[in-house]
Amino acid sequence: MSDTPRTDQQVRFWNDWNASNRERTLAEISLRQQRVVTHWLDQLHAADLRILDVGCGAGWLSSALDRYGTVTGVDLADEVIARARTRYPSATFVAGDFTHLTFDPNVFDVVVALEVLSHVADQAAFVAKLASHLPPGGLLMLATQNRPVLENYNRIPPPAPGQIRRWVDKTELAALLAPHFDVVELFSVTPIGRRGLMRVVNSHKVNAPIRALVGDRLDRLKERFGLGWTLMCLARRRA
Repeated sequence: MSDTPRTDQQVRFWNDWNASNRERTLAEISLRQQRVVTHWLDQLHAADLRILDVGCGAGWLSSALDRYGTVTGVDLADEVIARARTRYPSATFVAGDFTHLTFDPNVFDVVVALEVLSHVADQAAFVAKLASHLPPGGLLMLATQNRPVLENYNRIPPPAPGQIRRWVDKTELAALLAPHFDVVELFSVTPIGRRGLMRVVNSHKVNAPIRALVGDRLDRLKERFGLGWTLMCLARRRA
């Protein structure tokens, strides 16, 4: 028997999860991902990009993306997508399983996929599908959970019914992207650790006097050592 949840279970899970999380508040993990993505987009100096936001959830990123061009958001959670259409009328939202949806090939300049990769059953097929919507030179902006940090330094509850969980590390992510993309940047962000050595490293008492002297440079140093919760990747579609 397959351990992959049925789609209706997944729809139910993500409708409930978004209603309890992204539609209420944004954690620093999401806000940091947003800042990285908008920084990458700012470097393009373009205002007419065609952007596909895969796994857009409640559409929380759309308000930050629409100043760069036209935004299409896709997510499995149909109830959440219905509310996103009302909340962000400037974007186009499509409810459904991205792996089974069809868009015109090469129709987007940028594809954004934040924390989606670890929640799909066939990651190689998912990456190929992302690539199919980009022309040569098109950009993928991807965020996914950093497996060593979550496994070794944090306590994460087991997956709920309808939740797929397949975290990757930096090397595994690069290997998944390699058939279709050239990696431009790949780094970790948002150091979080609640057990083991990272609990000491991230201790507020330990870090408070250091942060008072150097600001956020301490967190940036941890990120460079790969201790961030999230892996951020900017990749270019290969010809």
